[in-house]
Amino acid sequence: MEQDRRPFLQSLGLPAAWVGQTQWRILDTSLGNGERFLAAWHAWKADPQRPRLLHYVALEADALSATEWQRRAAPGSELAPLAQQLRAQCFGLLPGFHRMAFEGGCVLLTVCVGETKALLREQQFEADAIYLADIAAPAGKTSPDTELWDLWTCKALAHCCRRGTVLAAGPGIPLAVRRALVQVGFVLDQDFNQPQEAGIPGCSSLRGTFNPAWIPKRRRPAIAPHDTHDLHDPAPRPGRCAVIGAGLSGAAVADSLARRGWQIEVLDAASAPASGASGLPAGLLAPHISPDDNVLSRLSRCGVRLTLQQARALLREGLDWQPTGLLEHRVDGHAALPAQWPEAGRDWTALASALQLAQAGLTPTALAYWHTQAAWVKPACLVQALLSQPGIAWHGNAQVAALTRADRGWQALDSAGRVLAQVDMVVIAAGFDSRGLLASATGVAPPLQAIRGQISYGMNAAQAHPGPSNLPPFPVNGNGHLAPHVPFGSGNAWFAGASYERDNANASHNALDHEANLQRLQTLLPNAARHLQSEFSSDRVQAWAGVRCAAPDRLPLLGPTQQPGLWVCTAMGSRGMSMAVLCGELLAALVHGEPLPLDARLARRLAAQRFDAVAAPGAEIFNKKGL
Repeated sequence: MEQDRRPFLQSLGLPAAWVGQTQWRILDTSLGNGERFLAAWHAWKADPQRPRLLHYVALEADALSATEWQRRAAPGSELAPLAQQLRAQCFGLLPGFHRMAFEGGCVLLTVCVGETKALLREQQFEADAIYLADIAAPAGKTSPDTELWDLWTCKALAHCCRRGTVLAAGPGIPLAVRRALVQVGFVLDQDFNQPQEAGIPGCSSLRGTFNPAWIPKRRRPAIAPHDTHDLHDPAPRPGRCAVIGAGLSGAAVADSLARRGWQIEVLDAASAPASGASGLPAGLLAPHISPDDNVLSRLSRCGVRLTLQQARALLREGLDWQPTGLLEHRVDGHAALPAQWPEAGRDWTALASALQLAQAGLTPTALAYWHTQAAWVKPACLVQALLSQPGIAWHGNAQVAALTRADRGWQALDSAGRVLAQVDMVVIAAGFDSRGLLASATGVAPPLQAIRGQISYGMNAAQAHPGPSNLPPFPVNGNGHLAPHVPFGSGNAWFAGASYERDNANASHNALDHEANLQRLQTLLPNAARHLQSEFSSDRVQAWAGVRCAAPDRLPLLGPTQQPGLWVCTAMGSRGMSMAVLCGELLAALVHGEPLPLDARLARRLAAQRFDAVAAPGAEIFNKKGL
């Protein structure tokens, strides 16, 4: 295996090229069987002078299911431990971007599924090294695919480069492709022409450097700053950052920035983290589904994948979270999956089986779907775990009343004008309270909405056993939800709800909400509702209420504000567990000019300036075109 890896790594100048760098970004035009990524990962692990972060972006033409990936991947024994970790995350690779994290989030693989030219145009980063794979003879073909790699594809590739980006390619690159590469700014190394070694993947017969005779035009970021002068500023060096808010959003942002070297001060008005909506005793993590696979569905899959990765890495399975799967009962009877749902999609969601319907106490004709990639999670446990990462300091009872510009950065002040933090950058992640802070700091109040929600819960009887005549063995959602068996206190509890009251920022309990939660449960799971009727009718039922924050389009609000160094990450609505970790990674990627964890068109839908009257140039175009 050492001999197999050497030609690929040497063609990119690795590991010597990344010495002294904080990050290294590799773009591979084919995922292949994953061996090139595994080789780069292995070299990173073995190098004491490695960069803090390794980004590997690999393109893939077709959707891949877990089963299809198992058939394709065939790593050698030396890479088997790494390949096993990769195999666990290679599921449900539908068209779009898929982020996978390894080594505590320091090795990041982004698999981009779709047509090559379109995928290259969706990239938002400048690669340090590029490997052109499968151009000579793609799978199933005996002749070079010169139509795919035309001048326009090569131009899209050039947009992913900085001056000095190294280019390497497999053997047999057609002359037409070489000429196109030269035309878009690559200088090819004429004497780098290794013969192909039998059986060794990655042998390169082409090497070059991006060094155009002109000043290359940089691609506009997916979420651009308001000040167009900032477009060409280099990514900031990690410094000190204040994150306002210690819920899921704030904790996720803090974790993502800390992994990139930032020293984080998390400021929260409460005396403990996760004291707001993220204090929900237990919540459900599951993808959204829709017949047209809409924006929310695609975003939710990106977010669920990342949250599951964090839960597995940071939480105690069976106590803080449990990957149970989840049944979605479509009480309205309307189908929710696309008509042509590929095998890769079934890694995520499929029609519920007869057994699953029976276990939920539903009739065989009930319309329901089974989400394989789903879990119950205790959000407060995830918040605590994220805030416990190196480089993060949490400060409670620290109510930020104002943000003011300092000589080199920002000051966070309390109501008495005392300085709570002086930092280079601020991220506002304070839920509905973000509205007031943004209004005072920027003069623009985004149209955020407070949404109160109350759940009902109680302890399961000691003799209760999951079954079709009792509570189901897994969570169920649809019109409301039920999480039936969650460790809580000295036993286990059920949680049902939740109410959804717009424009209500009062988190006090309301006895009428128990009745409403029971009515939802009667529609969702009639058998479970009958079983819990006595709990709701007695004083044993308990309540938890919190205030969520949502934007008018029910998508998160993320990105830079009009003020340099001031960012926002809020408005997770009812999907904080699906969206917060994704948004934290997206914000960090935007700050540092990294590969995005989702495609640019989805990222634009989250842009904070989409509701501003004085939006950044081009933002109004995104709104009109629905990008």
